[in-house]
Amino acid sequence: MKVLLVLTSHDQLGDTGKKTGFWVEEFASPYYSFKDAGFEITVATPKGGAAPIDPSSEVKDAQTAATERYYKDDEAQKIIANTDKLSDQKAGDFDAVFYPGGHGPLWDLANDKDSQQLILDFYNSKKPVGAVCHAPGVFKNIKLENGDPFVKGKNVTGFSNTEEEAVKLTDVVPFLVEDELKKSGGNYTKTDDWGVHVVEDGLLITGQNPASSEAVAEKLISVLKG
Repeated sequence: MKVLLVLTSHDQLGDTGKKTGFWVEEFASPYYSFKDAGFEITVATPKGGAAPIDPSSEVKDAQTAATERYYKDDEAQKIIANTDKLSDQKAGDFDAVFYPGGHGPLWDLANDKDSQQLILDFYNSKKPVGAVCHAPGVFKNIKLENGDPFVKGKNVTGFSNTEEEAVKLTDVVPFLVEDELKKSGGNYTKTDDWGVHVVEDGLLITGQNPASSEAVAEKLISVLKG
């Protein structure tokens, strides 16, 4: 089995002068879930090369067993420092695609034509698509052949408005994930802030926040192993 992990290349947190990127836990947990299940993993970003890590995800409170494993794993860190280019990836080469979050994707992947086409190619090929936390924001501009938004009528979740408020970035992000999923016609649900919440709708599997990342990956693996 082969899985494609798509990370952001964006490292500026709006016009705050602060850095952003991908959330370490949301990469590490799924990465090791896939790795330990025997999957072959490719990591790609819009620009290729080093993927930026969100500094906020490196604070002590954000660490888990998976992040501790990542920081001791030279091979995984080398992969992050040398990601493949997203435009070179084809859905036909993989069994599934997974998007970790962090705030970065709201700026680049949400507007990335290669990413949008890739998600459609996976979905139309009956291959699962997973996304967690802010990453469901990457569905923002995807349209189906009939013109409907990709998430219209689908059960979805993603980083909630109250969680964005809690991290004080409501006025910094280009859009709110919860609002956008609802606006696109998705049946959005959430649990308490920072609780585990995973929603499976056929081939689309989404998670609400960092705490949900491992559960999304495990659900995706179970779908593939069917």
